[in-house]
Amino acid sequence: MPTFDAVSEVDHHELSNAIDQANREIGTRYDFKGSDSKIEQSSNELTLISESEFQIKQMAPILKEKMAKRGIDVSCLDFADIIEMNKKAKQQVTVKEGLDKDIARKIVKLIKESKIKVQAAIQDEQVRVTGKKRDELQQVMQLLRESDLGIPLQFNNFRD
Repeated sequence: MPTFDAVSEVDHHELSNAIDQANREIGTRYDFKGSDSKIEQSSNELTLISESEFQIKQMAPILKEKMAKRGIDVSCLDFADIIEMNKKAKQQVTVKEGLDKDIARKIVKLIKESKIKVQAAIQDEQVRVTGKKRDELQQVMQLLRESDLGIPLQFNNFRD
């Protein structure tokens, strides 16, 4: 029986490349001259560091642009509030990855409400969809692409 997995993943290599490119652009831009502005990465946490809140707000679009050019969906970013202390400003950015239980349940409910003859099962941080026909699975993929779940979805492990 044909199956596929609906997952939410970020290519970590491309993410680090996008951060490197953003840091390089920040280092060469005139409005950041003389400031110690940078983006730091530790696993799925990014930290935007600069001297003022204004500069942090200027860094966010640079990061988003570099990620989009590298094929990473920017809806996976979760920006926290900007914190200003002394002469430093910081902003934490979380890279959302994996399907949490609530979103996985939403996906399963959406598939069941569509009346497409497939089965959906939650497995850890992914949803496995099984059906008799390949066309039905492709209908489910289209349904999930069109629905606004707030996270980027990828479909992998497609087996015929």
